Amino acid sequence: MLTALALPLVAQAIVQDPPPEDTITPRVQAERPEPPPVDNEIIDGRRRPDNTDDLRDPVDQNNLGAVRAPPPEAFPLDQIPVPDRWRLIESLGLVTERWSDPYHQNTYKGDRPIDRAKVPWLPIKGDDWFFVVNAISDTVVEPRTFPVPVGVQTTERPGSLDVFGRPFSLVAAQTFIGGVALIKGYTAYKPPAVEYRLTLAANVNHVEVPERRVLYVEPSLGTNRTDFFVGVQEAFVDYHFRDVSDRYDFDSVRIGIQPFQADFRGFLFNDNQLGVRFFGTRDNNRFQYNFGAFVRLEKDTNSGLNSVVESPRDDLVLFANVYRQDFLIPALTSQVTVVYNMNRERRNIKIDDNGFPVRPALLGTLRGREYDVVYVGYNADGHIDRLNLTASIYGAFGSDRNSFFTDRKADVRAYFAAAEASYDKDWARFRLSAAYGSGDSDPYNNVEAGFDAIFENPVFAGADTSYWIRQTIPFAGGGRVISLSGRNGILNSLRSSKEQGQSNFNNPGLILVGAGGDFDLTPEFRLSANANHLWFADTTTLQVLRNEGSIPRDIGWDLSMAAIWRPKATQNIVARLSAAALLPGAGFQDLFTDRSRSDAYVSILANVIVTY
Repeated sequence: MLTALALPLVAQAIVQDPPPEDTITPRVQAERPEPPPVDNEIIDGRRRPDNTDDLRDPVDQNNLGAVRAPPPEAFPLDQIPVPDRWRLIESLGLVTERWSDPYHQNTYKGDRPIDRAKVPWLPIKGDDWFFVVNAISDTVVEPRTFPVPVGVQTTERPGSLDVFGRPFSLVAAQTFIGGVALIKGYTAYKPPAVEYRLTLAANVNHVEVPERRVLYVEPSLGTNRTDFFVGVQEAFVDYHFRDVSDRYDFDSVRIGIQPFQADFRGFLFNDNQLGVRFFGTRDNNRFQYNFGAFVRLEKDTNSGLNSVVESPRDDLVLFANVYRQDFLIPALTSQVTVVYNMNRERRNIKIDDNGFPVRPALLGTLRGREYDVVYVGYNADGHIDRLNLTASIYGAFGSDRNSFFTDRKADVRAYFAAAEASYDKDWARFRLSAAYGSGDSDPYNNVEAGFDAIFENPVFAGADTSYWIRQTIPFAGGGRVISLSGRNGILNSLRSSKEQGQSNFNNPGLILVGAGGDFDLTPEFRLSANANHLWFADTTTLQVLRNEGSIPRDIGWDLSMAAIWRPKATQNIVARLSAAALLPGAGFQDLFTDRSRSDAYVSILANVIVTY
């Protein structure tokens, strides 16, 4: 760093020839500490990305007559440091701060420390406190078709006597998310010493459906609904215990409502919940760990946001996971996860905001349930040479106190596996996806073998562009207020909802095989396409619930395409338009043949996200 006293010396060295070395007057130098050794260890198998050639010969430069840089002895020892490097660039006239500018230096984005003179009422000490403001507007308009059950008591149109009516519906939602954070710390490389964060979300949603008793339990309330809710999505304190190395390996704790994702793609648990989490790193961030506990909050029925005005659920999640970079092979990060879900809601009857019972689920004997399930999983994310790879495998083991088929205790033995491989070629990425969730082949034995997650929200096989992942498919005729698969979920879990219902291990399971691609046509515009074929792993559970002799396993083809536009080539403004279609297979048609005998079910999603 050049200082005010050093600048004249630099200028003098530039305009004058250097004196002979034997005429330089030696200066008394202060003891300079030896710098820490640089970690130059090369991991076996590592190489420079996209380079397979031998290194070129070094370039020699001969610049006769050039003025050499002044030696270290030319600089004074009594340097004058600049105490605030964040404001230095503005003092040079290069940047003028504006509170509304999210692209350049901005105090409200945490780019510069708080000026305590301007906020004397704030109880902080020191010049290393930062204030961060986040604001997001998320707009969704979604016309769609799916099997809509006809109400038992009445229908919207006379003559609609079939099990399923007309399939069209419309969803429109607007969510505003606002968050603030107060952070003590200096750089992005050193973890913050303390962080206080609060994030609220306000959602207004409007839904139109063709049949009564879809939105409300009372048939008289009609087929339209507009709802509003404010939820607390983050409210936590993050405290940094200590640094354990000069590379900022650390130990920290976070207490409060916080986001947590149990694996790389969100297959098992991906939610904002109330809990305590200990986390940190070792070995130059090559080893990471998390462990802690969450008590699940109740969710608002129609927005899915956290409801802090209700008592938390009697549903505890204990977790521990460790990450190791470059294991089993270089460039691959391995993770081992153990999660224990202890549910004690057997005597807890829950009616949602629309009047429908969600706990216990209205399946089988309709009696309350509680369970203890341990999930053991291995997850990997990274690349093998130029092949990107993500993989997950889980086993669920435990007991259900009251199986809804037998009213007896049953053991849980269920399995899940998923993998996605992709290959990048210039501006295109091509990917293959596969997933398997075990299904229950005998509902009346003492083993529940259908895999179900705690709170899934997968980024996989097209994510929420996919019809099957995006839409809720109601399971009419075999249960009341039950979904075959839930919104933003991939599993056929037969739950009332993932937000308010319980996990269910009596389900038909899932098999998925798919292919897709992402094409960055310009830095601002991406086109994505995906094609998945889906099957039930075992339809025995569906046959028993629907009293049918046989149901084919084929669900059908899920085809989707999305266009994503970022007009500023950043994530501050993102517009997405996607379309998806489900071409029903024999199994889906057997379960959900509607009045119009649809050859395809479609979903259109228009979404605009603006972020500050």
